[in-house]
Amino acid sequence: MRSTRLLLVALFCLLGASLASAAARVYIDLSTQTMHVHSSTGSYSWPVSTARAGYVTPRGTFSPIYMTRMTHSTLYNNAPMPHAIFFHSGWAIHGTTHVGQLGRPASHGCVRLSPAHAAQLYQMVQAEGASITIGGSPRASGARRSAHHGFAARHYGRSW
Repeated sequence: MRSTRLLLVALFCLLGASLASAAARVYIDLSTQTMHVHSSTGSYSWPVSTARAGYVTPRGTFSPIYMTRMTHSTLYNNAPMPHAIFFHSGWAIHGTTHVGQLGRPASHGCVRLSPAHAAQLYQMVQAEGASITIGGSPRASGARRSAHHGFAARHYGRSW
């Protein structure tokens, strides 16, 4: 009986360790305007748009705070934000209809992806969780912290 318990404890520890390491790793490079994703489904590199001149995309390592399949910006003309993954004080990774701007700074600070890539990332993060790291040097100077979407602040604590 004791050996069975020890075996169960060992299996539980191994399972817990493998689940903890299963989180997708997302790296956003401000210098190259590229997102690199490593998940259980594979590795991907996608063009993004981050903060344009006068705005800032925060740097650091974050975890998703709130996710929603569709929301609209309360600050920027009700702009659609499909497959939004909020990660820090109202900043989010989300799809955009402005796909021609991907690969260069163009946003008010959010990280924009093509709608298809945003949907794919959303599914990965929903299934695995994620660690989101933003690094590199922004191309734009004179950045200011914008009042951000506000939407996410009302939803902290809600699960997805």
